[in-house]
Amino acid sequence: MSEPRIEIDLRARERRLYDRIRARISRAEPGARPGILDLILHLPDLAVLLARLVRDPRVPKLAKAIAVGGLAYVVSPIELLPELIFGPLGLIDDVLVAVAAVSRILNHVHPDLVESHWPGRGALLAVLKRASRQAESLVGHAVARVLGFRAGA
Repeated sequence: MSEPRIEIDLRARERRLYDRIRARISRAEPGARPGILDLILHLPDLAVLLARLVRDPRVPKLAKAIAVGGLAYVVSPIELLPELIFGPLGLIDDVLVAVAAVSRILNHVHPDLVESHWPGRGALLAVLKRASRQAESLVGHAVARVLGFRAGA
């Protein structure tokens, strides 16, 4: 038996603000280019997803704690690869941590609920699969397992 899909519509004001932020970050569309650049373009979507999951009362406390941790790392100035030194490549660790947090949350929350909060284009699970493959190629299989990435997940 499958649970009904949950739909959440963004208010017009919230949608406009988000679109303006995305336009400032890049003119490129997520999913348009393969590789790590595509994943970096999904970082705003992942951050918004984590923030929305924290605000949703249907999300269990453990999943909210994971979302807060992932979001805190993304917005924290203290990082493994600081953007001030590495430029856009400094966003790679943010993307990997955000994707790992979302992957862990999917173990505790129904995928339809998580997907309903996804502001990005394309399917969330497809983005997570691409990120898992990229993470394994960037950091190796052992480190990817520790971060919570699963091959083909």
